[in-house]
Amino acid sequence: MPIAVDAMGGDHAVAIPVEGAVQAIKEYGIDVVLVGDQAQIERELKKYRFDANKLQIRHSSQVVEMHESPALALRQKKDSSIRVALDLHKKNDVDAVVSAGNTGAAMATAKFVLKSIQQIDRPAIATIMPSTKNPFVILDVGANADCKPQYLLQFALMGDAYARCLLNIKNPRVSLLNNGEEEGKGNVLIKETYKLLKASTLNFVGNVEGKTMYYGDVDVVVCDGFVGNITLKVAEGTFDFIQNVLKEEISKSLMSKLGYLGMRSSFQALKRRGDYTQVGGAPLLGVRGIMIICHGSSKPYTICNAIKQAQECANLNLNDTISTEISENLKLLQEAEQQVFSPSI
Repeated sequence: MPIAVDAMGGDHAVAIPVEGAVQAIKEYGIDVVLVGDQAQIERELKKYRFDANKLQIRHSSQVVEMHESPALALRQKKDSSIRVALDLHKKNDVDAVVSAGNTGAAMATAKFVLKSIQQIDRPAIATIMPSTKNPFVILDVGANADCKPQYLLQFALMGDAYARCLLNIKNPRVSLLNNGEEEGKGNVLIKETYKLLKASTLNFVGNVEGKTMYYGDVDVVVCDGFVGNITLKVAEGTFDFIQNVLKEEISKSLMSKLGYLGMRSSFQALKRRGDYTQVGGAPLLGVRGIMIICHGSSKPYTICNAIKQAQECANLNLNDTISTEISENLKLLQEAEQQVFSPSI
């Protein structure tokens, strides 16, 4: 089945999603359904040559703007591009949905339309980050600012399933993002979550600091959405800063430019490993479907990669893996909660 793309989402709506969809058709042969204003979509498509048999258009009459309230959009814009795309997914007309639109609206609509997987209290946004060895998964990076220990345990279970499916890791090393590696470090939330993770069947390797998670010794990093979103944006900002400084310094002298020519392959390798726009998008884990959320400032190749990522998640039955992971750990989870949170005698 095809992948639905929200053509009206993002800072450069219609143009960027359409170009990204065309790239996905050409490079990966993926069937796509573009959802949005049909006239605008058709106008953009005239710029490209592609296999028309692999693309459909589903008209929607409304758009959720980037600044709009998610709750208001959910109630008042039932024919928005993101809502229509998710309705198609619910009816099994598409395998997944990709959107670079209003993140809050995308999450709220996905939870309302697709519903949560049984035993998942709060869906979480996961993304893949680079390290000196292999990529790792970090979640939550923005869906839940305020969390309970039970939520973080569920995030860990979903992150473990995601790492197994997408990164092909048999027994992912799960860690808890903290301000120190020692077991007694952290606030109340972290300390209580540590106990739950330690009692779970996960391969829990303890706390990890923000600076050491890039060393490649962990596969899944767990945190609440407030900390995770800041961590993600700091990493993205740092990468952009390094790129800009390098460009500025290289342009200052002929020797620097000659040096760049000699190290161009190394700089290109650095960009491939660290450029967050190459990843595609971040899946909303915990809903009964595949929802990939992209940056509002996504480039066409970012949308293209997100479409490929969505298809991979669908082909690997990611949600079935998450459901199984949760079910197998449910009894242990309940026992651990009773042990951790019951008053001492």
